[in-house]
Amino acid sequence: MKELAERVAMESDAIELRSISWRAFEDGFPNLFISNAHGVRGQHVAFLASFSSPGVIFEQLSIIYVLPKLLISSFTLVLPFFPTGTSERMEDEGDVATAYTLSRILSNIPISRGGPNSLVIFDIHALQERFYFGDNVLPLFESGIPLLKNRLQQLPDSDNISIAFPDDGSWKRFHKQLQHFPVIICNKVREDDQRIVRIKEGDPRGRHVVIVDDLVQTGGTLIECQKALAAQGATKVSAYVTHGIFPNKSFERFQCDNGVGPENGFSYFWITDSCPLTVRQVKNRPPFEILSLAAAIADALQI
Repeated sequence: MKELAERVAMESDAIELRSISWRAFEDGFPNLFISNAHGVRGQHVAFLASFSSPGVIFEQLSIIYVLPKLLISSFTLVLPFFPTGTSERMEDEGDVATAYTLSRILSNIPISRGGPNSLVIFDIHALQERFYFGDNVLPLFESGIPLLKNRLQQLPDSDNISIAFPDDGSWKRFHKQLQHFPVIICNKVREDDQRIVRIKEGDPRGRHVVIVDDLVQTGGTLIECQKALAAQGATKVSAYVTHGIFPNKSFERFQCDNGVGPENGFSYFWITDSCPLTVRQVKNRPPFEILSLAAAIADALQI
């Protein structure tokens, strides 16, 4: 998260970057060191975390749990992407809700001198996860949608934008923030052994349609939405997700339309820098464009 941290620091003269040595012993277990630990005493301290894989969570939790004990005034954990958010469903006996497990871990971070710790998350996947956290942490749920709205205002066809939601869940999550745009709602229908995306509500004809969701994994649903919108007369199709996960380089499935029509690909695909490993892979690769959370994080850290 170093690059994002540097951008956050550039947003405010009140933010100072500190360093941590992420070393390891010969057996692979963490050998960590917080530089100038005495220097954070009495300060408001924030830690910018990335739980991009299970293998890096433990070492970061070790730092997160010790920082409040350094006699700091307050502690804020910024976790832009809450990674277990898609694993909150309990459908069969034996299913493990790992989102709830991670919430309990973060809820038990030792409190600082200033009281309960703050936790900043952007566009958490399932809204009910807001209630997973205990009383020792004060969750602050932010959204990347304002970044999208600002970017849409800069487009030459900003007066011809419609917003499409790939399903009812996405509509419930985001429609209030995007209520000034014409809305299109898609859904999945089953035909034989296939699930096909259809337009449930709205008219894409002659419009630049932007598909909005909180995250993308393999991207199959977004591509099916793109095809359905193109078939129904959209002049351009773009997409926005706050969290670009793209396991196994699934971003390679998304093609740029190169101005020749939405049936050939996307005009734009906006993601934030909540998942830095993805950002490095898609940087300077059309149709992807990065919208930085730096200013929003800096605002959230103002005390």
